[in-house]
Amino acid sequence: MNTPNKLTVLRILLVPIMVVLSFFDIPGKVLWVPMTMFLMWIVFIIASITDKLDGYLARKNNQITDFGKFLDPIADKILVIAAMLILVGMQRLPAWIPIIVVFREFLVSGYRMMAAGKKGKVVAANKWGKLKTVTQMIALILIFIDNYAYFDFARGVIENPGFMTLNIIQSIIMTLSVIATIFSGYEYLKDGKDILLKDK
Repeated sequence: MNTPNKLTVLRILLVPIMVVLSFFDIPGKVLWVPMTMFLMWIVFIIASITDKLDGYLARKNNQITDFGKFLDPIADKILVIAAMLILVGMQRLPAWIPIIVVFREFLVSGYRMMAAGKKGKVVAANKWGKLKTVTQMIALILIFIDNYAYFDFARGVIENPGFMTLNIIQSIIMTLSVIATIFSGYEYLKDGKDILLKDK
């Protein structure tokens, strides 16, 4: 197994560590961030870095493999959805956001399977899909270190005005990621309607 694939596997292995950390209320804080959230934040950042690094190394060293092409997008989805579900459980994120994300992933994965099966076509990520990935990662990184939930800056103004800006930024970026998620799913279906309707 080459280095890019090892990094992809590492990204998957970091997910259960993040999940286990969420069960503990570790005492202490780092600056304003509770220790448990801080540790999950570190794990998520490391996992996010492997997402960029494995692709870069695979292209640079000509180590692109079928295993990597198969596992890399799965690892990304596992990481993002797991982080979102953890934040839903902590009441930092509304449940409708990961519901939209999961719905889109099932839809696009099904379309890609049909495209590969019928035409042997590999479907590349569109511009909305790339924007979705970037905004999801940034928003999740910010939410882990924000003391308030999605669009909860009104409470922040009352309790601690200093956190209002961070809450507004993470909430807007997360909203942009949801919009990109919806549009990327639509673009896949629009571009692939000939495949989807071929046997109808």
